[in-house]
Amino acid sequence: AGAERNIPRVDPFGIAADPKMRFLAEALDPMVMTRHLKRAVRAIRVRRHKPGRRCLIEYELDDIVLLGKVRAKGLDASSHHLMASLRNAGFDGNSEEGVSVPTPYGVIPELQMWLQEKVSGAPATDLLSEPGGVALAERIAEAIHQLHLAALPACRRHTMRDELGLLRAKLALVALEKPRWTQRLARILEACYRLGALSPRPATSGIHRDFYPDHVLVEGERIYLVDFDLYCDGDPALDVGNFIAHVSEQSLRILGDHRAMEDREQALAERFMDLAGEGCRAAIDTYATLTLVRHIYLSRQFPDRRHLSEPLLELCEHRLGVRQRNRQSSGLQRGPA
Repeated sequence: AGAERNIPRVDPFGIAADPKMRFLAEALDPMVMTRHLKRAVRAIRVRRHKPGRRCLIEYELDDIVLLGKVRAKGLDASSHHLMASLRNAGFDGNSEEGVSVPTPYGVIPELQMWLQEKVSGAPATDLLSEPGGVALAERIAEAIHQLHLAALPACRRHTMRDELGLLRAKLALVALEKPRWTQRLARILEACYRLGALSPRPATSGIHRDFYPDHVLVEGERIYLVDFDLYCDGDPALDVGNFIAHVSEQSLRILGDHRAMEDREQALAERFMDLAGEGCRAAIDTYATLTLVRHIYLSRQFPDRRHLSEPLLELCEHRLGVRQRNRQSSGLQRGPA
């Protein structure tokens, strides 16, 4: 018991009080976790928590650090299986292409948790703005194309209709918070539906669907792709467009100019099209625009990003060509068919 008291437990979020995940108190108990992992736990640190939804807990063992992913709605066994399948498909730590995914470590059903090894490496977020960022962007394009080629089965599908439906829901929330933007947001949404309608039906494959610089870790010549929680069958261009939009948002937020890393964005897109074909250019641009529109909503979720909401609104109006339109809108309840 004395040794247990000396084991560091860092929980800045108070996850044990989450009413949707009462079992998290056990996930913070070193003795309970030592029994589950069959190895001594040396430290426990809660890294992320979305109340009532999910959390990420780090377990330090003698010679390895594990990440436990917990989901309120139930064990995400499919993500654990996906990691194992990707490792078997050539994304292990010794892959010649230099692209890997973390090693899965097992599941704990009673804690609705699956585990993977924590990998080292710096997030691409920190590296893209440095010298060598263009070359890194090209390597990232090669890595995501390799994932698409693996074509591992997905238990979910994401279509353009789904993407637009998410935007409609998120922009409605922004309009509730900022009523004076209601007509501007409605015009943006209508333009997004028009843009989506122009996209041809894609050849789909397994895609990351949450692909952005934080989910790419770089360790020397090796790239790790992480956080596959949203993996699904969808348009490969979505991953590239999503990544590009996040770089644009990062440029605006950190460097004050959404074009500050435009050369990185272009390098990513061009290298991806070298591999996947020129035909996906329009779809990449479309998904980049739709993701920037979603960032209007995301900017409202972080107090230190709310000053970006209006610049993002203006950027999206410009990209969609709706800035000068003055016609009245019917609102955000339903997009065009």
